[in-house]
Amino acid sequence: MKIFRGFHHPGIAHACALTIGNFDGVHRGHQAMLALLNSEAAHRGVESCVLTFEPHPRDYFAGLHNKPELAPARIGTLRDKLTELARCGVQQTVVLPFDARLAGQSPDAFIDEVLIQGLGARYVLVGDDFRFGRQRAGDYAMLDAAGQAKGFDVARMNSYEVHGLRVSSSAVRQALAAGDMEAAARLLGRPYTISGHVVHGRKLGRELGATAEGAGNGFRTLNLRFAHWKPAASGIFAVLVHGLADGPLPGVANLGVRPSLDPNDVNGGRVLLETHCLQWPADLGPEGAYGKIVRVELLHKLHDELKYDGLDALTKGIAKDCADARAYFASAQAPNHTETRRQTTRDRI
Repeated sequence: MKIFRGFHHPGIAHACALTIGNFDGVHRGHQAMLALLNSEAAHRGVESCVLTFEPHPRDYFAGLHNKPELAPARIGTLRDKLTELARCGVQQTVVLPFDARLAGQSPDAFIDEVLIQGLGARYVLVGDDFRFGRQRAGDYAMLDAAGQAKGFDVARMNSYEVHGLRVSSSAVRQALAAGDMEAAARLLGRPYTISGHVVHGRKLGRELGATAEGAGNGFRTLNLRFAHWKPAASGIFAVLVHGLADGPLPGVANLGVRPSLDPNDVNGGRVLLETHCLQWPADLGPEGAYGKIVRVELLHKLHDELKYDGLDALTKGIAKDCADARAYFASAQAPNHTETRRQTTRDRI
C-alpha cells in the first residue's frame, strides 16, 4: 500500500475509488466498506484509496476549545491503522493533517480541491452518517448532487451489524473501556492489538524481582509508546507478543501511565504499553529487543492500573499479575482465543 501525507506528490494515483473517514480501529464495519471499495476500484480500473485524518478532527476541536473531554479515546495508533488498511487490500492511503485550514474549508471547496483536483475521485463511498466541510455542513445529498454535476459516482453504505449490534468505533471504545476484550475482538474481527518499536526506559523492570545470583533477570519489559494521550483501553492484561520469536510469546502487560513510578521517568507523562514476556527468548539477550517492531495482542484484562506504595509492593503486584496471566493461559479460555483468531482470519479471507 502506498502512503502519502497530503496529496501533492508525484507518485499519487491520478484517479481512484475513494472512501473517507477516521477508521479508528478498522473494525468489521470498516472492513466491509473497504471490501466494497476494492471491488468498485477493480471494476473501474482505478486504485482503491482511503482518505483519513491526523489528528482526529475531534482532537483538533478539543484542543482549539481547551476541552480535552471532547477528544475521543483512541483505539489504535496511526501505525496500526495503516497496517490494517493494507491488510484489507487498500492500494493507497492519504493522511491529511486536520488543521485550521481544513476545518474552515467549505463543503464545495473540499469537493473541488480535495476530492477532484487532489485525488481524482471517480467513485466515492461514505458511511450513513458522513458529514464534511466547515461546521459539518456537507452531507450525503450534497455530495451526491456534486457527483452528478461533476462526473463521479457516489454511494452510501448502511450500518454493519453483528448479532444485532451496530459495529462502530464508539462500540469498540465502550468494550475496551469496560475491559471486555472478547466483545472488542468480535467487533474488530480480531484480537485488540497494539504494535510499535521497542524503546528504552529506565530498565527498572529487570531489577525488580531479580535474584542475587542473576541480577537483571527480573521483570524485563518491552516498552511501546502509544502516541495518543487517551487510549481506549488501560490496565493490566494477559497478552501474546509477536515479532520476537518464531511463534507468539505469552506475557503480561501494563497499558497506561504507570502511577507507581517517578513522574520524572524517561517516559514520564507518556502512555506506554509495557509488556513482560513470561518466557524471555534466550537468543535475544538483555538488549536484543530494542528497535524491533513487535505486535502485542491484548487478550484478557486482569485489572485496572494500581498505585503501589514502594518498589517492594510493586514487585509483589507484578509477580501476582504474572501468576494470574499464567493461570489464564493454562485455562480453557486461551485455546478459545486461538480458535477465535483462526476463525476471524478465515472470515477475512
